[in-house]
Amino acid sequence: MPFTCQQAVDVGVSRRRLRHRALYSPSRGIRAPGVISPRPFGISLPDEVRPFTLVTEFSAASHATAFTFWSFPGFLPGQGDARIHISRPDTMAIPRRTGVVGHVGQFSEDEIVCVDGLLVTSRTRTWLDVARKMSVDELTVVADHLLRIPRPDFEGRAEPHATPAQLADMLDRHKGTPGIRKARLALELARIGADSAPETRLRLALERAGLPEAQLNVRTQLRDGVERQPDLAYPKHRVAVEYDGEGHSEAGQIVRDIAREEDFSRAGWLLVRISKRHMENDARLAVAKVRSALRDRGWTPN
Repeated sequence: MPFTCQQAVDVGVSRRRLRHRALYSPSRGIRAPGVISPRPFGISLPDEVRPFTLVTEFSAASHATAFTFWSFPGFLPGQGDARIHISRPDTMAIPRRTGVVGHVGQFSEDEIVCVDGLLVTSRTRTWLDVARKMSVDELTVVADHLLRIPRPDFEGRAEPHATPAQLADMLDRHKGTPGIRKARLALELARIGADSAPETRLRLALERAGLPEAQLNVRTQLRDGVERQPDLAYPKHRVAVEYDGEGHSEAGQIVRDIAREEDFSRAGWLLVRISKRHMENDARLAVAKVRSALRDRGWTPN
């Protein structure tokens, strides 16, 4: 596990010992056992990043590093870069050291949090920080993720990571920040209810194509004793849309998918199933399938 030289000295390790060839220095003032590697096998992201935040005073993991730490969905250009992103207040010098991308900025107290001893920018602040490099659609994917109402039985939490008001407040605090216009557009497009990044991308593609806005993961009573919760639903036209991810190829899931489709059919609903293949080329096939289903049920474009 990486550690700072100061940590080692504090527990009695000599400076000479810190120069032993069994240790390597990923950056000034930091040592780690073994050979040089972007992330040594078995080392977690917090353990790898923590020494970099300790060796530079008043710093926190941010930007792409915080994006990965928070397990944000979506595509962030350059996320595969092994360098660690560190931020400090703009009253201090920008962090400059090997293996680090340094940033400075203005931070409110609640925009830096401590998780397992690691200082890292909050989820909402991280969302704003990465806006400069992300597309509006991908920022919307992250916003939907933050706003999503969790399922307590499976996730161990009952509250969303953020509310629309909290995201709006973050934008209001940092007017003029690079990428803020895209973040504002993403917040306008964000909705509460999407359960995954593919669902958000599908919703955006359908709306961009001029289809009506769907309800998201709303419990739908099909008949007495039978209730389903489709990914997207158009109750007026009795059309439901489900995104089938990779797990839907498993035998048990196939059986459940057939039962789901039968339930919708018996209730007079038309179920449209979308897969990864339909999302290629700007989701053209997905849009065509849903548009056709809505037209079959009487929908006409305005």
